[in-house]
Amino acid sequence: MRAKKRLGQHFLPHSSILERIVDALDPKPGDAVLEIGPGRGALTAVLLARGARLSAIEKDPDLIASLRERFPALTLVEADALEVRWREAAGLGPADPFLVVGNIPYNVTSPLLDKALEPPRPARIVYLVQREVADRLGAAPGSTEYGALTVGVRAAATVQRLFTVPAGAFVPRPRVDSALIRLTPLAAPLIPDADTAGFRRFVVAIFGARRKQLVRGLRTALGLEAAAAVRALRAAGIEAEARPETLSPEAFVRLFRAVVDEGGAPA
Repeated sequence: MRAKKRLGQHFLPHSSILERIVDALDPKPGDAVLEIGPGRGALTAVLLARGARLSAIEKDPDLIASLRERFPALTLVEADALEVRWREAAGLGPADPFLVVGNIPYNVTSPLLDKALEPPRPARIVYLVQREVADRLGAAPGSTEYGALTVGVRAAATVQRLFTVPAGAFVPRPRVDSALIRLTPLAAPLIPDADTAGFRRFVVAIFGARRKQLVRGLRTALGLEAAAAVRALRAAGIEAEARPETLSPEAFVRLFRAVVDEGGAPA
């Protein structure tokens, strides 16, 4: 089956790498696992061999018949993973624990990160992503890779960058290397679920003025008056001269709350 460029398909046939991916997920026999985009079923086979109670969501209709024939124990849903409820697709209730894994397309990485972190969250998420994205997710404050994606994800989960997978391991070969990441949702997210969307819009707006000092960035990005910007920064314990890329996720949360108190957060 030829890979489809429009679906971002790059298949990974190397058994040793597939085993390492499943090791990172660490499913126990009987654990509920949801695979995003099983493709030709290489990772699917390893997961089933480990005894996972496996469900999968596959968008490509040309792959469905082969997957069903090869893996009769697999619960397979033909759908776009961004358009279905994952727990329902896996036959799980709101409180049932489960794990998520996938060699996901580069062009929908951010939406699939957001989807995986929607409550009620899985216990672990293991994704094979573009190396640049993995670098951004694992970046420290003050680094050039640190940005809105870093803050948004780490407000809800810890991030581990595990290992790099070279472009040559895939068929067809992509233009860039990949890397495996493991997300572990926080028992207590830094921001309440009801405020997540507003917080992310706030962080994106602030990083839109990342070259400006925060006192100016709050005015430029959010239209906050100078006095209100100073008060918000003081309430959050942040220097007015600081720049967005120096703030930890926790500091962004404090600033968001302070800006909300000043009436300046984005709707």
